[in-house]
Amino acid sequence: MGKFYLTTPVYYVNDVPHLGHAYTTIAADALSRYRRLCGDEVFFLTGTDEHGSKILQAAREKNLSPHQLADQMVGEFKKLWDKLLISYSDFIRTTETRHIRVVENVFLELYRKGDIYKGKYSGWYCIPCESFWLESQLKDGKLCPECKREVTRLKEDSYFFRLSKYQLPLLDYYSKHPDFVLPPTRMNEVIEFVKRGLRDISITRLNLEWGIPCPVDKSHSVYVWIDALINYISALGYSLDGKNFPIFWPADVHLVGKDILKFHAVIWPALLMALGVELPRMVFAHGWWMVKGEKMSKSKKNVVDPGWIVDKFGSDYLRYFLLREVPFGEDGNFSPSLFVKRVNSDLANDLGNLLNRTLPLVIKYSQGKVPRPGKSTSEDEELREKVEKLPSSLADFMQRLSFSQALASILEAVRSTNLYLDRCAPWRLAKKGERQRAGTVLYNVLETMRILTIFIFPFLPQGAEKIWQQLGMQTDIKKQTIGESVNWGTLSPGIEVKKGEPVFPRIREEDFYETQGETSTPAGDS
Repeated sequence: MGKFYLTTPVYYVNDVPHLGHAYTTIAADALSRYRRLCGDEVFFLTGTDEHGSKILQAAREKNLSPHQLADQMVGEFKKLWDKLLISYSDFIRTTETRHIRVVENVFLELYRKGDIYKGKYSGWYCIPCESFWLESQLKDGKLCPECKREVTRLKEDSYFFRLSKYQLPLLDYYSKHPDFVLPPTRMNEVIEFVKRGLRDISITRLNLEWGIPCPVDKSHSVYVWIDALINYISALGYSLDGKNFPIFWPADVHLVGKDILKFHAVIWPALLMALGVELPRMVFAHGWWMVKGEKMSKSKKNVVDPGWIVDKFGSDYLRYFLLREVPFGEDGNFSPSLFVKRVNSDLANDLGNLLNRTLPLVIKYSQGKVPRPGKSTSEDEELREKVEKLPSSLADFMQRLSFSQALASILEAVRSTNLYLDRCAPWRLAKKGERQRAGTVLYNVLETMRILTIFIFPFLPQGAEKIWQQLGMQTDIKKQTIGESVNWGTLSPGIEVKKGEPVFPRIREEDFYETQGETSTPAGDS
């Protein structure tokens, strides 16, 4: 059994979770479920980032203390993750003692080594992004290059991390590990950024009310981004004699949005180098979901509420659309018409229809039980070969986090099975008295569906469980593995199928045009 450690970022608690949070976390969940199918022991970490000026400001606007706001928003995140069937191993909060102790230990170690020193910071700071900027980096002279909001001038004492010291070691590491950042275009961006030169970075704020106190100077608080990055090792008990750190570190995958890549591909590995800790194996930066080519924002009234979609259509439809519609790593466009078209075409018309066609035939021509297969024909062998090739192709796609291609390969097998059923027409065979041949065809379709359901489970856990039950399986689908469980011929004749309600009912675009809530409205069409 292998070990697999993957993470999402810790999410800011200044507001409720949005579609971008859901996207990252759904992708992480699909990958973690797939790795469990492969037999790995998986540690899947998510959590919340609860310190900094942005949180303090948001709390004041709501007449709450920062901790009250954090508690409230943590509840919202966990509620959404429950709705989306997110199977995380641990949920870390940066206000937890276990995290704070590790942040203090890391700061002290780097301070003792001389990689942290005291100086004076003079420059520009963006509160919404919690980011420092040089004047040359500002847009129109005074706007943050990331969020386009006005920045604030800061001049204060600060503690700095010697990031400049790690410019050449980072470039050397990138050269020797070309897949450290994916997709490759993002790796190229990181290399170009580092080649332009790295400056030492401010890692504390003076007199900040809401943050982890600097362990060497209580008038300072640790900068929120440094605090946040350390969660990936604090959750494993680094420096606290935690048992999980030597078991699971280095992380196999850090999943992040492209907007926070610099922190994860430059600052984080430099910090780890300074600590003498092995670097994560991969940082994957995915794209954004937009509406009509624009980023979602409340002011534009184009925010898509993931919780509303799950309540209306179920978790599987949102999970499937986000992972199938756009190659992971690219930007996507969300619209009701695209959503409805994708789930109706792939899930209702193809996958759901295959189940809905097959079970009544088994009930009618095989007393509702899995028939015993007879001699195979070339058509049977062709179907079997397609199914038996799936594990290796899926392994390749999932290694590269190509969720869309993985799902496309599964759906291609579903369509091939529908065509096989059409060509072989077991209903006609039965009417002609060729009952054994009809039974063989139905067995092959049922066995294909059993295997495909195992492959579908990481992406559509709710629907896969329902299909599993309707196929009459008595075992727990969560305990299946890509190995013995997907060997052709494992399905035992005589098992009774249990036809139920359609697993993937068709939906209508009109269903989107109902109020999603006070702060968000249905996304406009593309």
